Amino acid sequence: QVQLVESGGGLVQAGGSLRLSCAASGRTFSGYAMGWFRQAPGKEREFVAAITWSAGNTYYADSVKGRFTISRDNAKNTVYLQMNSLKPEDTAVYYCAALPVAWSSNWGPPTGWGLYDYWGQGTQVTVSS
Repeated sequence: QVQLVESGGGLVQAGGSLRLSCAASGRTFSGYAMGWFRQAPGKEREFVAAITWSAGNTYYADSVKGRFTISRDNAKNTVYLQMNSLKPEDTAVYYCAALPVAWSSNWGPPTGWGLYDYWGQGTQVTVSS
């Protein structure tokens, strides 16, 4: 079992920045790909970004490409999402998720939420205009 705890959410003005963190504990984190998803009120959960275990591959939704950066520190069992140039439409609850597979780039981006076995409780990000 893997436990994931997100932090770093909050209220920020449009154009501002936030950095989300996701700390993993429990069984080994080794080999897992990690992802960030978000869900706005009345909308479905959507893929934001993902990163492979080695951090050799990163994937982004088109809506955040160039503004968000996913990274990980395996020694700390922590994944980060640096969010810059935030827009009001980025407002959502952001979830960290673990995919217990050594994801291959040959399989394409791991965007489906059903691929991920473990989820955090979410952290609210609100961007004011």
